Amino acid sequence: MPEAVTPAPKPRSGRTAHGRRRVRSALALAALELFAAQGFEATTVDQIADAAGVGRRTFFRYFRSKEDVVFPGHDERLAEVVELLDGADPAADPMVVLGRTAEVVLEMYLAEPEVSLKRFELTRQVPSLRDKEIASIDRYQRVFARYLRQRYAGESGGDLRAAVAAAAVVAAHNHILRQWLKSGGTLDAKRHLREAIEQVAAALNGRRSAVESTAAEGESVVVGVVRTAAPADVVLKQLEDALRELR
Repeated sequence: MPEAVTPAPKPRSGRTAHGRRRVRSALALAALELFAAQGFEATTVDQIADAAGVGRRTFFRYFRSKEDVVFPGHDERLAEVVELLDGADPAADPMVVLGRTAEVVLEMYLAEPEVSLKRFELTRQVPSLRDKEIASIDRYQRVFARYLRQRYAGESGGDLRAAVAAAAVVAAHNHILRQWLKSGGTLDAKRHLREAIEQVAAALNGRRSAVESTAAEGESVVVGVVRTAAPADVVLKQLEDALRELR
């Protein structure tokens, strides 16, 4: 008789990258739902683990505390951001590189809209979580500034430019993220972020952005020359006449 073939054991959740993300997301979502239902302070780690269908030890394998469960994946994403910037093409426009990297950070929120939206509501209610969120934002800004200081090294005022540009990119990212959250996740956040970063880069380089140029297309500039002593009604009539000729 042929020997029975023993099927290979299925990998447990948490053994693969996808499995780890799934467990982490389940813990985060369970925690946020409990926080919303019974309050942040009243919720325990054991309750979160039970709601997610895992044990207490599994919870602490992913998070150090219930505060950390509110921001799943941030450490991994920060490490990814550092790797992206370190491996960026040295000939590429640094603001383009930074814009693409900011989009990677944004995708972390877009990939788990339910978690992001629940967290948004929670951080507005719990000051300690809001402080933790601000600290997380500061970490990204410091990484961005470090990259730009390297790219602007040797330029006059390079350190200041790097600090201002990093702060501006983070501010643009956070503004678009808040707009997306307020829209309930319906805003085309990626497109708006690209436009915002382009405006930031244009402002830093002293030029008009593509968005501003598009808005200005078709507009005409009217220059009126009048005597300084001319009455207001005369000035107004001249402007009206000039505008009428353009119609």
